[in-house]
Amino acid sequence: MKQRVYLTFSEQTVREPLIWKLSREFDVITNIRTAEVREHMGLVGLELEGKTAVVEAALQWLQEQGVHVDPIEQNIIEG
Repeated sequence: MKQRVYLTFSEQTVREPLIWKLSREFDVITNIRTAEVREHMGLVGLELEGKTAVVEAALQWLQEQGVHVDPIEQNIIEG
């Protein structure tokens, strides 16, 4: 399964290496599609690939770390 999400990092989470920790903790492939990181916040477009249950657990873990997770619509046409 592939899942694309927007991750919003707060001032408290923006300096933490959470995507690295995610890839160490869960058997998923991460692909950063876009990112804008500032001192007080960050927005990352992330693609996760792996078994459905593992991807879902990884996204739940991110939320538990204080990251806001929003799914990206799957019907968006890429250019």
